[in-house]
Amino acid sequence: MDPDRLSTRLAREFDASAAERRVVVRQARDLADSGKPDADRGCALTVDDLVGHLHDAPAGSTLVERWNWWLGALDIAYGGYSEFRIRVVDEE
Repeated sequence: MDPDRLSTRLAREFDASAAERRVVVRQARDLADSGKPDADRGCALTVDDLVGHLHDAPAGSTLVERWNWWLGALDIAYGGYSEFRIRVVDEE
């Protein structure tokens, strides 16, 4: 997971603050580093894959809501994803 590439894609495709993008990138990197998506889904988490899943979230959702929606779906399917949910966005 290339954090710079992900940040650039998120900025281009979603109306989100820099703080929202930063926290999603950090959580995505932590998720990818955990190896959990590889083990559960049989493939590495890529920027294209992640952005595609975020686009599947309900229309009108913020970037953080999209991330949490996708994590919720993974948690239902496989379990163990709640630790990667975003609870607070530090706007500083």
